[in-house]
Amino acid sequence: MSLTNTQYDFILRDYEKRQLDNRHELERRTAHVYELIPSYRALEDKVASVSVSQGKKYLEGDEHAMDDLKNILAGISREKADLLQNAGLPADYLKPVYTCPDCHDTGYIGSQKCHCFKQAMITLLYEQSNIREMLRIENFQTLSYEYYEGEDLARFQNAVITCQKFIENFNSDYHNLFFYGTVGTGKSFLSNCVAKELIESGYSVIYFSAAALFEMLSKYSFDYRNRDDQKDRYADLYQCDLLIIDDLGTELTNQFVASQLFSLLNERHMGKKATIISANLSLEELQKRYSDRIFSRITSHYKICKLAGPDIRMYKKRLMNRK
Repeated sequence: MSLTNTQYDFILRDYEKRQLDNRHELERRTAHVYELIPSYRALEDKVASVSVSQGKKYLEGDEHAMDDLKNILAGISREKADLLQNAGLPADYLKPVYTCPDCHDTGYIGSQKCHCFKQAMITLLYEQSNIREMLRIENFQTLSYEYYEGEDLARFQNAVITCQKFIENFNSDYHNLFFYGTVGTGKSFLSNCVAKELIESGYSVIYFSAAALFEMLSKYSFDYRNRDDQKDRYADLYQCDLLIIDDLGTELTNQFVASQLFSLLNERHMGKKATIISANLSLEELQKRYSDRIFSRITSHYKICKLAGPDIRMYKKRLMNRK
C-alpha cells in the first residue's frame, strides 16, 4: 500500500481532528460531572493526596505501601463509578473518548497501520480517483461476456486475463496497458475493473478523461493566479500508483497537448509508475495524431489490447427502451 505525502498528511490531519474533538468531549463531560456531582471532584483530589502519602511511606521503608495504595485506589474507583451510576450516567462516562478504541485514534497499533487507517486510506483513494460512483457498477463482479462472440469474444477474454495478471503482479512488476478499438467495446470498463481492485488493495489510482486531463494541465500551465490550487493534483499525476487516461483522442490535439502527454508518460515511465490508456483510435491513427515519440513510448512499454464488437452502451440503451 502506498500514499503520496499529500494523501498521508490529509489522513493524519483527520486523526489530529479526531483527537482534538474527543479531548473536548471528555472536557465537556468532566465539567458536567463536577457540576452535577460535587463530591466526585473531591474523590479525584483524594487520589492525588493518597498517592503522595503512600509514596512517602514506601520511601520510608513501608513495604506494603504500594499494595495498600492499589487497594485504596480501587476503592475510590468503585465509589466514583457508584456516584456516576446513581446520577444516571455510565460508569465509564469519564474514561478517555476514542473514535477507534483499538488504536486510540493514532492510526497505528505498534508499528502496524490500524484497520481504521487502512479504511481511511481506501475511502480517500476512492474519493480522489474521480470515479467512485462508476466503480460501483463497473467491476469484475458485473463483468459479462454475453455481448461478444467469435474473435471479439476471444480478444475480450484475453484482455480480462491481461488485466487480472496486471493486478496480481502490480506490486512486483512495472507494466502499463493500452486498450484501443471501436466505441463501446469495454475499454473503459476494464480500466475501471483494474482501478477498483487496486484501490481496494490500498493503491492510489487517479482517473481522467483525456479532455479533462489536458484542461487541468492547461490551467496549471497558464493560470498562474490559481496554480497553487492545482499544485497537489498536478503532483499526484506523476506520483500516484496508477494513472488512467480514458478516451485519448477525444481532446483537441495540438502541440501543447502532445508535449504535455509525452512529458507525463515519460516521467511516469522513468519513475516506474503504471499507466492505463484507452482510445477509440487505431494504432495508425494514434501515430498520425501524436508524435512518433509518444507512439514509440506506448508501443514499446505498454501491453497492447485491441477490443472490437458491438457498441455495448447502445445495445443496453436499446434494451432499456424496449422495456
